[in-house]
Amino acid sequence: QVQLVESGGGLVQAGDSLRLSCAASGHLFSTYAMGWFRQAPGKEREFVATISRSGGHINYATSVRGRFAISRDNAKNTIYLQMNTLKPEDTAIYYCAAKLTTYLDYAPSTDFTSWGQGTQVTVSS
Repeated sequence: QVQLVESGGGLVQAGDSLRLSCAASGHLFSTYAMGWFRQAPGKEREFVATISRSGGHINYATSVRGRFAISRDNAKNTIYLQMNTLKPEDTAIYYCAAKLTTYLDYAPSTDFTSWGQGTQVTVSS
């Protein structure tokens, strides 16, 4: 089982940027597809971005495509979410997630089994 710890959240103004990090420990990091999800107050948790084990396949939610960028560093057991041009509707708790998979180039948007505790991102208008 992999353990995940997010960092980098905070309070910013609309148009600003933030970079979230997620450090993984435990099982072999490179055997996991990784992702970011978020949950706004009163809403269901939603998919934001996922990245394959190799880093070669990436999926984004329509709402963040072109503004957010997910990446991973397998040598550091860490993934990142660079968030640019933030909007008030991006306000949410952001969660890091992991999915054990045998496929090297697979970036799913569902069925993640390991989750971090979350980091709050608040964007003021």
